[in-house]
Amino acid sequence: MLSLSVNDRSVVVDVPVEMTLADFLRDRLGLLGCRVACDQGVCGACTVLVDDAPVAACSSFAFMAEGRRVRTVEGLAADDRVRAAFLRTGAVQCGFCTAGIMSVHALLLVDPDPDEAAIRSWLAGNVCRCTGYAPIIEAVLGL
Repeated sequence: MLSLSVNDRSVVVDVPVEMTLADFLRDRLGLLGCRVACDQGVCGACTVLVDDAPVAACSSFAFMAEGRRVRTVEGLAADDRVRAAFLRTGAVQCGFCTAGIMSVHALLLVDPDPDEAAIRSWLAGNVCRCTGYAPIIEAVLGL
């Protein structure tokens, strides 16, 4: 049995030991904001926060989240300032890098006023196919 908190909701469920966190979130909980693209933990499309730290859910087993807090993009408040900034600047287009919002949340927890170098560093694990990162950086700098 796996017991954890997902988006502030207690979850207790039986999962196979080989199930990834991404498959658990998508297939068992219907949280599709965690995308699986490279399936190797390289592109960042599956980024979620586990105890406020960014994690590649496609390369983490679900059992590793036992007793921990997991937050997906769906778990952000509707009026979330990061999400609003991404929308305002057009930083989210195809949805591939939507998980970058989660990396930004983690960054802001440790540095509430990051400079461009810090933003680029924290987003290094999130591939963006559409925007060239400029609107994403603009969104974070405008917070």
